[in-house]
Amino acid sequence: LGSTGYNFAAGMSGGIAYVLDRNQLFDTRCNLEMVDVEQVVDRDDIEFLHGCITRHFEYTGSSNAKHILDFWEESFPLFVKVMPIDYRAALEWIRESENKESENVAMTEEVFS
Repeated sequence: LGSTGYNFAAGMSGGIAYVLDRNQLFDTRCNLEMVDVEQVVDRDDIEFLHGCITRHFEYTGSSNAKHILDFWEESFPLFVKVMPIDYRAALEWIRESENKESENVAMTEEVFS
């Protein structure tokens, strides 16, 4: 929820980071060789982010977290999602494999019915 140093995400090979980009200059501090930086627009991401900040406030009493939560509609568009390119590809491969597997199971069930 605070500022980041230079070269953020250097060597980041997995996971997802959500960064509050108040001044809209995060991409100048981020190592973009291995990651994509995008706006947080997916409803699941927004809910996850809100939940994380809520828990952070509950555990720490952070005034910064409280301010973000109090002004959520204005705050959440300032967050960016940082995701390694290879990690995204791996997640998509897993999702596609699961979809193929569930299609095969349905076809097998149909044959034996």
